[in-house]
Amino acid sequence: MKKSYILLHIAVILAGFTGVFGKLISLNEGLLVWYRVLFSSLVLLVILKLFKVSKDISLREKFNIAKIGLLITIHWIFFYASIKYSNISVGVVCYCLTSLFTALFAPLINRKKFNITELLLSMLTLAGIALIFHFDSSYQLGIILGIISSAFAALYTIFNERLVTIYDSRLINYYQMNGGTIGLGLLMPLYLYFFPVESILPSVKDIFYLIILAVFCTVGLYVLFAESLKKIAAFTVNLTFNLEPVYAIIMAFLFFNESKEVNIFFYIGLLFVIASVISQTIISIRK
Repeated sequence: MKKSYILLHIAVILAGFTGVFGKLISLNEGLLVWYRVLFSSLVLLVILKLFKVSKDISLREKFNIAKIGLLITIHWIFFYASIKYSNISVGVVCYCLTSLFTALFAPLINRKKFNITELLLSMLTLAGIALIFHFDSSYQLGIILGIISSAFAALYTIFNERLVTIYDSRLINYYQMNGGTIGLGLLMPLYLYFFPVESILPSVKDIFYLIILAVFCTVGLYVLFAESLKKIAAFTVNLTFNLEPVYAIIMAFLFFNESKEVNIFFYIGLLFVIASVISQTIISIRK
């Protein structure tokens, strides 16, 4: 269990960089995500061959894994859209609502009773988001996109929790990235029709950032994420990922000078979010 928590927190630190790359990469959110899943698929293919991980599962199983990859792909599209229509700080803080959606969706999907403690801790996070929402009405579109993003992230975690008990985490991520590449690739012509761009090809600088994003913040992050899910409940994993904004906001303040764009309500709201994570950690340790 201790090892699982260490892996989880390494994944959270890596996740803190994803928002930064969303700001650095000049592509729109749809193209950014498509290149991210494409590059990740290629990296994972190499990893599977190097470590000789068997891909001998049925076509039905491959499809079932791949379709869950569409959930994380949609999550990323809304996540990066949230950042591009607001800023890194707003985008990553909205991700904290994933724990609330997990507390609501997991009992319905798994046909279990609602956990009052989880709901109360999620309400604490929601209170923090409400305070942050208050700080500037110009970021409301970014916040709405971020909330939608967190709902899809919750669904991904809940369904992924079932897969990690059966398949190798690298194999899961390989077929999920393939699912995202193919699914988003088929929708890309329609997406570009409504959101046209001057060029669909990334610049040299964008390719460099995309490779780092794919290797460390996608393949590395989600393999660690899947490994931690083997021992830690989906709600606890998602609540721990609420610490992602702490790392991301520090980087946003350092590299993008976003501290000038927020006020006292933002910081109070962030404290509420951190308090929910600390409370859940204490409860988990006692259990």
